[in-house]
Amino acid sequence: MKVLLFGASGNIGSAIAAELVSRGHQVTGVTRTGKLDNPAVQAVAGDVSDAAQVAELAEGHDLVASAVGPRIGIDNDREILVGATRGLIEGLQKAGGKRLVALGGAGSLRTPAGHRVVDDSHFPEMWKANALAQIEALGLYRETEGLDWTYISPAKLIEPGERTGTYRLSGEDLLVDEAGQCKISIPDYAVAFVDQIEGGEHLRTRVSVAY
Repeated sequence: MKVLLFGASGNIGSAIAAELVSRGHQVTGVTRTGKLDNPAVQAVAGDVSDAAQVAELAEGHDLVASAVGPRIGIDNDREILVGATRGLIEGLQKAGGKRLVALGGAGSLRTPAGHRVVDDSHFPEMWKANALAQIEALGLYRETEGLDWTYISPAKLIEPGERTGTYRLSGEDLLVDEAGQCKISIPDYAVAFVDQIEGGEHLRTRVSVAY
């Protein structure tokens, strides 16, 4: 499969690219600079918020993936996330509605107590702008017609770690383990992400991933 991956230079994006390559897929990684450290990925420069560029870059690819995410506390979360979402939606509609798999956020997931993660009194203030922007982005996908998208929310805690190849999948609910924790390693999130690319059974919906 030929996959166009936006945000390929980030921690999560590079893990997704590596997982795709390990499974024999051809990956074109889009970054602002057009540079990547992985020689197995063809690097190109592009702006995900520019629908015309998205449409042009998508040509010749079987699927488009996005791992776009701002640097927390440094970048403008809403401008980046909502801008990327609008660019992807409009660009892929121009390109004939190619399938999209996108990195999402955990803020809108429903906790065991019945409220959203972002509404928890202990939710870190520095993450709120990101969470609210991700919620807005998910709303835009849900309003979109003519595009087969999948939005993949990670666990509350996603960090570097081992690739075990195991995870649990849910929908709107926050997945917690026996200790009440909700976490996933970046490599195992990448496994789940690529499984969705290859499987294609969760169309026009959000799924969540955790141990």
